[in-house]
Amino acid sequence: MQPHCAVSVCHVFMLVLCLSAAEDFDWTKNNHGSFYYGTFPTGFSWGAGGSAYQTEGAWDKDGKGLSIWDVFSHKKGKILQNDTGDSSCESYYKIKDDVSLMKELRLNHYRFSISWPRIIPTGVKSDHVNEKGIQFYDELIDHLLENHITPIVTLYHWDLPQVLQEKYGGWQNISMINHFNDFANLCFEKFGDRVKHWITFNNPWSVAVEGYETGEHAPGLKLRGTGAYRAAHHIIKAHAKVWHTYDTQWRGKQKGLVGISLSGDWGEPVDISNQKDIEAAERYVQFYLGWFATPIFHGDYPQVMKDFVGRKSVQQGLGTSRLPVFSPQEKSYIKGTCDFLGIGHFTTRYITHRNDPSGRSSNSYFTDRDLAELVDPRWPDPGSEWLYSVPWGFRRLLNFVKSQYGNPMIYVTENGVSEKMMCTELCDEWRIQYYKDYINEMLKAIRDGVNVKGYTAWSLLDKFEWDEGYSERFGLYYVDFRNKNKPRYPKASVQFYKRIISSNGFPNHREVENWRRKAVEMCSSSNQLLAAEEQRSTAANILRLIHDPLTSHMEMVTEIVVPTVCTLSILICAVLLMFLLRRRN
Repeated sequence: MQPHCAVSVCHVFMLVLCLSAAEDFDWTKNNHGSFYYGTFPTGFSWGAGGSAYQTEGAWDKDGKGLSIWDVFSHKKGKILQNDTGDSSCESYYKIKDDVSLMKELRLNHYRFSISWPRIIPTGVKSDHVNEKGIQFYDELIDHLLENHITPIVTLYHWDLPQVLQEKYGGWQNISMINHFNDFANLCFEKFGDRVKHWITFNNPWSVAVEGYETGEHAPGLKLRGTGAYRAAHHIIKAHAKVWHTYDTQWRGKQKGLVGISLSGDWGEPVDISNQKDIEAAERYVQFYLGWFATPIFHGDYPQVMKDFVGRKSVQQGLGTSRLPVFSPQEKSYIKGTCDFLGIGHFTTRYITHRNDPSGRSSNSYFTDRDLAELVDPRWPDPGSEWLYSVPWGFRRLLNFVKSQYGNPMIYVTENGVSEKMMCTELCDEWRIQYYKDYINEMLKAIRDGVNVKGYTAWSLLDKFEWDEGYSERFGLYYVDFRNKNKPRYPKASVQFYKRIISSNGFPNHREVENWRRKAVEMCSSSNQLLAAEEQRSTAANILRLIHDPLTSHMEMVTEIVVPTVCTLSILICAVLLMFLLRRRN
């Protein structure tokens, strides 16, 4: 998933906007179109995904080293409700179970990440290679292939070995480039005979901004105005080095592809007749997606980034720009290092121009952009506070990539929606609607000529959601985190997505609506099964508390007494309020 916590309330304002509707895609109009019934090209690849820290659990088992997320999540107050990924979905122990879910979904591919500290505990290859970690990923890859599911493997999904953070400062240090290359080279050596799709980094925007600018993510550093740019600079160079390593040493015999997965929201100008808003909207996308894509495809940072960060740096009395500079040799080395581009996309913002202060105290990636982000309160937002359903923005972003970067081969590597519900609900009709609308916009983009080869639903399972812990659920499958066995239950969206895959698109209105109806009907029985399981679990807990009253007294108070008293108090207050209102009338 792509977290957007850095875009805090102070950066997002509410605006009611009148939206027009039209059928055809048009760059010059503020339109979103009608639904298109049709199918995807033959051979289109359908998948789902997850990442190591979010799903594996087994954080300290079988020789695995500490990652920055292990350390960060164990610090009180860093994660909502002090959750950790220590056990998460326990996917480390459930390879066959999870692959059977993928097979039931009829997935063509599964995207997962390799935990760097699981196979190189200190992050330094010469120190030690953990064979048990190698064995785990061998088994996962082999089991996928046995079930005719293509592995798409991410090398870095945010879990940097903690030793590298402590010893070198993590991605602030140029030495990470060689250490990451050593790790990637080991992965090519061990798994490249079977893995043909490699992703170097997942969403480096979050790594840089939320890890080294706002401190909301591991390693939690707040190096405002400089940390994100320095981290991104090293990540881009690390990506390029790994691509060249594969190209010179492995491509000839393994015949694989190496790309990168970049996340990006679409930015739409608030006033399409206002040139400043139009420029601000493009600036938003360039500071987000273009920050990484433009060097990789064209050899250097977007000109607008160089201009704005450079100007702000001069105004702050600095001798050089806070945005680092690539040498001529580095530009030519980085340019073209992408066999395919992974796109992670979730939502859209309206953008308007705003002059942000330029003083030294206001140094930040966000104020460098001189813009404000706005949302339409009519946009659905079932879960994450940053995630609004705005399907038409997806088509626009894909067309932007086509026009800016020479229509590269694209795999959609993340797209999905969360819910933020304390109660259990498997009938996720809002997710069905989200997938239906977003996948349809992707189909329209393909009709526009965008070279999209595959789609990855995010995510296969409910999982650890970074600083939000387990409070948000993105999964097609519900995971009962309260149960030590972490059982999985299909949500309604499983059946709906499965139908899209089987039909390779949307045949006609009647059939698609029939999919929705059947999916909701089937989820009702799953809800009953889950409710029965929860009742059994509650009964077992009560029996355990009865048999062990001394050691479990406080647990009984917190798990049973307190929620019961709170519920009764709310009910009593509601009755009293109704009584008082009636008396007043």
